[in-house]
Amino acid sequence: MPRRGDTGAAVAEVRARLAHLGYLETTQGDEFDDELDRAVRTFQQERGLTVDGIVGTDTFRRLDEARWQLGDRVLRFVPGHLMRGDDVADLQRRLSQLGFNSGRADGAFGPRTDAAVREFQRSVGDTPDGTCGPETFRAFERLVRTVSGGNAANLRDRLAISALQTGIADKVVVIDPGFEPDDEQANAIAQAIAVRVEGRLAALGTQVFLTRSSNHALPDDPTRADFANRTNADLMISIHCDRVASPAPNGIATFYFGEPDSRGAHSYSGKALAEQIQVELCARTRMHNNRSHARTWDLLRMTRMPAVRVDVGYLSHAGDAARLVQATHQEVLAAGLASAISRFCMPI
Repeated sequence: MPRRGDTGAAVAEVRARLAHLGYLETTQGDEFDDELDRAVRTFQQERGLTVDGIVGTDTFRRLDEARWQLGDRVLRFVPGHLMRGDDVADLQRRLSQLGFNSGRADGAFGPRTDAAVREFQRSVGDTPDGTCGPETFRAFERLVRTVSGGNAANLRDRLAISALQTGIADKVVVIDPGFEPDDEQANAIAQAIAVRVEGRLAALGTQVFLTRSSNHALPDDPTRADFANRTNADLMISIHCDRVASPAPNGIATFYFGEPDSRGAHSYSGKALAEQIQVELCARTRMHNNRSHARTWDLLRMTRMPAVRVDVGYLSHAGDAARLVQATHQEVLAAGLASAISRFCMPI
């Protein structure tokens, strides 16, 4: 994972990609200097990633996706190896603008996007093969210029909430106890809270799946998102404990899929669930309210259902840490999470 002070081919590759995207003036050099650090952090901030200046898996993947613009390549649905990139996200936004349901603009060419492309192709008299090549791109250019305003994706997302608001008993919920390879304490706390949430929801008739057991953990966020998709879950909740270098940060925060720009694409149902959880947990614990935020992390971006990451406190903060290790506090957090999920699914 390249970071400030590193040198080598990996750093040169990061520099070249950021220069291509306009974040740097030159591609020369293989040193991760202050200029490159600022460029990486700017890119991370604009993309809704964790702003740490480290080019980890998520950041490098997004750098790779950002290099594609609509029309650069032929797009199609490839089962088991989805095409991803800014060009796919642009395609999804255009389909939505024209009234075709490709789902949210997550930049992954999946089955829903494939179906929307075929529907669009039929509507303009093209062969509905799901392949976005020059003819399909030209058809988009002709039509998009005549259509403006509205956000059909958000409207569909708002309507989809009604399908979830039929009570909690018939729902499938995936609970993801966040896993940090080098933080056993954080993992144990997240697991303890997750098991308590599972018990409370199961008592209400909800089918609950955990992404981690005492002897098995799914390795990364894309794998966890795929697990939730394959279970046809109605909701996904990921529970985490934070730990940072500074002892000052404290409190609870929730995150949902969305672009940092307030006008950008986001999951309306994910935001509603995140805000419900935030209110419930802060009211019950009186911990500092760090509010709900839009992020494009893989776990939130790759799930097809409303997904929320919950950061329940900071183990690097003395006050938070003292509470998080207590079983009674873990029970309060679990009760708040179960209550928020139930309220979200409550019939109106």
